[in-house]
Amino acid sequence: MTKQPEEQKFSFEISLSVLNHLGRNLYRSFATVLGEAVSNAWDANAENVHIYIDQENKSFLIKDDGVGMTADDFQNKFLKIGYSKRRDGHSSPHKNRPYIGRKGIGKLALLSCAEKIVVISKKAGGDYIGGVIDNSGLDKAITDDLTPKEYQLGDVKFDTFAQFTKDHDQGTIIYFENIKDGIKHSLTFLKKIVALYFRFSLIDPDFKIYIGDDKVTHECLDDLASRTQFLWKINDIQDPYIDRLCVNFELKEIGQFKFDTRVKGFIASVEKPRDLKIIAMDERVGVDLFVNGRLRERDILKHIPTARVVESYLYGQIHFNDLDDGSDRFTSSRESIVADDPKYKDLLDFLRDKIIGKILSDWDIWRRKYRKDGDPDNTTISAKERKAEELYNVVTEDFLLPKESANKKKVDSWVNELGADAAFNFASYADCFISENLIRKFIHEKNITITSEAQRDIDAWKQKETQNKTAGNINIDLRQVNADVSYLDMQGLANLVDKTGGQNSLPNDSKQYKPIRDALMHTARLTDEAKRKLTTVYENIKGRIKKIFIK
Repeated sequence: MTKQPEEQKFSFEISLSVLNHLGRNLYRSFATVLGEAVSNAWDANAENVHIYIDQENKSFLIKDDGVGMTADDFQNKFLKIGYSKRRDGHSSPHKNRPYIGRKGIGKLALLSCAEKIVVISKKAGGDYIGGVIDNSGLDKAITDDLTPKEYQLGDVKFDTFAQFTKDHDQGTIIYFENIKDGIKHSLTFLKKIVALYFRFSLIDPDFKIYIGDDKVTHECLDDLASRTQFLWKINDIQDPYIDRLCVNFELKEIGQFKFDTRVKGFIASVEKPRDLKIIAMDERVGVDLFVNGRLRERDILKHIPTARVVESYLYGQIHFNDLDDGSDRFTSSRESIVADDPKYKDLLDFLRDKIIGKILSDWDIWRRKYRKDGDPDNTTISAKERKAEELYNVVTEDFLLPKESANKKKVDSWVNELGADAAFNFASYADCFISENLIRKFIHEKNITITSEAQRDIDAWKQKETQNKTAGNINIDLRQVNADVSYLDMQGLANLVDKTGGQNSLPNDSKQYKPIRDALMHTARLTDEAKRKLTTVYENIKGRIKKIFIK
């Protein structure tokens, strides 16, 4: 391998103390460091980026096939903190890619996570150049207040990288030795991180990222895709993940927004909130903001909170390249956007007013349609009706057949057909249970005498129960309280507590209530007319019971 001349030395082009204060530790996450290195490869017109992980030795290496650097490039561009490629144009000259780097301080990320960083690079047909940044030596130089020229980068032992430089015609290799916190995550984890957050392939399908020699594809997110229920597309975005999600997985509903075409992306929801914690226990997939394909803000919904349960089910990506204009609206850490930036605030307002509200409504309707709990804060249906639906959802789980069953679709359709009636009946039974047992409590409290007519009904029901228990060979008590009033229905109870009679009385309402109540107790599916009648009569009964209790 051709080596750089021994007399050629490199140094930072910035005060070392300023370098330290500017933010050698601004970049807190391993993903951020990966992101900066991958972004550099994108800006260098690379087509392939390989990330090699050595967990045992707490090190990793990133290799790209970009245009590479000369010694002058390395000294006057890479090591010049604050040098921005954008001074030469907004896009790279060879592939017309929009530059991702902006301030020229992103390379500080490369100094933040390892004890030693080795950078080597070459142009096509040229020689390798590079240097070693030893953080322990840099710390000492800062303490000793050395000038940049007095702290020179260490020499590279090029032979150490022979296995990576073989057949490497051009590009840059960066080696990170002894990661401060180690590499805690598996390769599967890292593939998910790359697939989620490095979406450059949305802009250029020729840009490929590998973990080792395994290409990272959207199949790395199949576990997330398999738990996705609903999808909302925002304008027309070319996204291989969305394509795979729609073709290979059984999405239940797909919505579409057609608004301001500058905003593109998608929002999806999973079956359960825990499905978003697929990466690690302390990380959660959210709705992230991308600018020119680079992640710029994690989980932007936190800036437009609704305090609705649906937020904990959502993930997705919003792409808004208009944030990359003449203004620098990104924080020094490059991990988020300045909160009070006007254009960013306009974007958040747009999402809240045009997108999120509709998603909240759709999500509740669709969840209920597919027998899942919806949004309890959506008041388009009553709390009682919602709880009845949720009970129905739980009960039906016991009757669903496995996917391979030949009768699954048929039985599922039967269960779905019962949904509305079941929810109404469950709620109505609860009304009946509460109201009748409250009256029984009232009769006991007031020591109301049971009439001879009521006693005849009680005796008849007791005799019938005894016969049924004998036929069923049942020798246990069925009722918690064997008091006589526990055998009376609403009509019998009403006659005991309300002696007024007449049109506007509890006994009169109970007469209308009884036939529908009896059909309900026999699990019959009521007609729409019967449902309306039962609801109306029960409202009267409820009012009259309250009036009796108040007296």
